[in-house]
Amino acid sequence: MRLHVRGRSLPDEQPVDWWIVDGVLSAEPVAGAETVFDGGWIIPGLVDAHCHVGLGEHGVIEDLDECVAQAETERDAGALLLRDAGSPIDTRPLAYRHDLPEIIRAGRHLARPKRYSRGFAIELEDESALPAAVAEQARFGDGWVKLVGDWIDREVGDLAPLWSDDVLKAAIDAAHAEGARVTAHVFGEDALPGLIKAGIDCIEHGTGLTEDTIDLMVEHGTALVPTLINIANFPGIADGAGKYPKYAAHMRELHRKCPQRIAAAREAGVPIYAGTDAGSMVAHGRIADEIEALIGIGMTPTEALGAASWSARAWLGRPGLEPGAPADLVCYSEDPRRGAAVLRHPDLVVLRGRVYR
Repeated sequence: MRLHVRGRSLPDEQPVDWWIVDGVLSAEPVAGAETVFDGGWIIPGLVDAHCHVGLGEHGVIEDLDECVAQAETERDAGALLLRDAGSPIDTRPLAYRHDLPEIIRAGRHLARPKRYSRGFAIELEDESALPAAVAEQARFGDGWVKLVGDWIDREVGDLAPLWSDDVLKAAIDAAHAEGARVTAHVFGEDALPGLIKAGIDCIEHGTGLTEDTIDLMVEHGTALVPTLINIANFPGIADGAGKYPKYAAHMRELHRKCPQRIAAAREAGVPIYAGTDAGSMVAHGRIADEIEALIGIGMTPTEALGAASWSARAWLGRPGLEPGAPADLVCYSEDPRRGAAVLRHPDLVVLRGRVYR
């Protein structure tokens, strides 16, 4: 199949022509190519840098067909690269489906007993087992490992760290020795210093950031995926906290301060990427809403779109639009920087050279 698209690229706004042959981009004209898009905006396929293929509104999904449906939803929304930040189901068979987005898997969440959502994580009785478990997940995944950095401790009645600092350092070193990066779920304040100082590569959510931990992230080059549309669920989580009033109050305070804290991280120079946390509490296919939420904390429309496209791809080690790259692109007749109303409805989605919309 030989295809041709013409439009303007972002972020440079320059006119471009791309030809697609055997699923690969070419800047050179190709005889007999069919023009399938002409006269709009062409960007690299969108990225959801925090989603969960294998988690649904009722928890763990057992059927791979449901995982396929989730991935198809992401594809139709223009998200052609997914960083799956922990899944209890083995989604490796989906890698052989060329009609689905590429999934960069982080393997299973790693947590302590009864310190995360039931059934989601590998639960370690002894924290000293963490480095070996991290190394195992590094070999199982696609270059990422996911830790649960904090969660409610029912004896304390509030969020609390799961791991001691020396164990975190050994675990993150073990992942790096396997060529993998490490990220962690963190809602509160207390777990952040130990994780960042231990050399973690990314923080998920980051609602507990402070001036000191933002400075640490800048110093260590730690990235942030704030999952802003999921943070909107914090008041509901607090309402359901029942006998844990301290935890409920903390979650409400984290929700209230989140916009200014993420804005401060961005202002300080922390690299920020778009992730929806699609899975149990957020529906798949909502990357447009996360981009709009990033604009809401002070990103320019171009910056926010880059955080879910070309910038995120570079961070994850995947190409954008360049000769020889896989033909993964999204086309819009209107400028996609105009907001979610445009982004939700791409005029054309091309994945590995095949047209889907």
